[in-house]
Amino acid sequence: MDSCLMVWHMKPQSRAYRFTGHKDSVTCVNFSPSGHLLASGSRDKTVRIWVPNVKGESTVFRAHTATVRSVHFCSDGQSFVTASDDKTVKVWSTHRQKFLFSLSQHINWVRCARFSPDGRLIVSASDDKTVKLWDKTSRECVHSYCEHGGFVTYVDFHPSGTCIAAAGMDNTVKVWDVRTHRLLQHYQLHSAAVNALSFHPSGNYLVTASSDSTLKILDLMEGRLLYTLHGHQGPATTVAFSRTGEYFASGGSDEQVMVWKSNFDIVDYGEVMKVQRPPATLASSSGTLVKHPLFPSFHSTTGPEYPQRQALRTPHVTQPEVDFPVPPGRGRSQESMQSQPQEPVSMPQTLTSTLEHIVGQLDVLTQTVSILEQRLTLTEDKLKQCLENQQLIMQRTTP
Repeated sequence: MDSCLMVWHMKPQSRAYRFTGHKDSVTCVNFSPSGHLLASGSRDKTVRIWVPNVKGESTVFRAHTATVRSVHFCSDGQSFVTASDDKTVKVWSTHRQKFLFSLSQHINWVRCARFSPDGRLIVSASDDKTVKLWDKTSRECVHSYCEHGGFVTYVDFHPSGTCIAAAGMDNTVKVWDVRTHRLLQHYQLHSAAVNALSFHPSGNYLVTASSDSTLKILDLMEGRLLYTLHGHQGPATTVAFSRTGEYFASGGSDEQVMVWKSNFDIVDYGEVMKVQRPPATLASSSGTLVKHPLFPSFHSTTGPEYPQRQALRTPHVTQPEVDFPVPPGRGRSQESMQSQPQEPVSMPQTLTSTLEHIVGQLDVLTQTVSILEQRLTLTEDKLKQCLENQQLIMQRTTP
């Protein structure tokens, strides 16, 4: 909202870059695949491409006639796509620095647009309650997904390129197959609008950010909620995994950027997936059955509240170390375990695994207490400052 971009270095004690140039709020940012360029969109109706160094030089792109809500580079870095309140999606050439073409079938503000991993498709989400799939070459709308009951705030491609996930003001997240256009999964876990989502690079997990102030991590292979994360003191407006999936970052209306360590991908999740099982199905409204080779179809209206993770709320960037212990053999029913051949597990191994899980949970509790102590100190400092300011005001007003 302050019209600036901040580029943070992950190494401790490193300087952060503050870029100025936009004339109004910055609504979106995206690094090029190489990391050598940074694109931003703004309410000033422009897109800027920055070289993320000390100089902070930028090139301005003008063609939109309203707020630019979204910007995203193609995987080859040669082009990028933008979405705007002028109801259009526009594609631009990065190096030739020129506008290429518009996609104009939405009938309300377009909040988000993304390239597919292979760069052949574009997906867009709009306040007209639709998600549209476009062919970049023909510039035609391939399909419109109309299942959302409210404005669609965000959309992105699964790393495989065969699915898309969209978030909406109706508090839901929906996953579709882009080849058959069938609804695969439907999650209704948040109590307010879902503002953003991001796929883990493995494609197994999805993280969501909501106006209910929480982040949620979904296990797409099991079709269920893994964790609910509490950290922001207001709407969580954005979230994204790092390129490797080792971290994810979230931003909120509380002016905080939080960096989380996603330890859940360290657990040998592959061992669970080695067990063969029939693909699950989802009965859709038309009565047909939907199947997908990547992950089972699943309709989730509720989910378990997993141990809450607190993030330290201090000015600028915070980097809480958050552990995500995964219980052994999670998500599989007793019947499925009995029906599949299992290797004999000795009692000491099981006991060791259980103890490691307990230790992990104790570590999380220790970190949470430490964070709460720091928050209490911060609150006390602010209260003290308020009282001092009040005394100064009273001294000045006293005749």
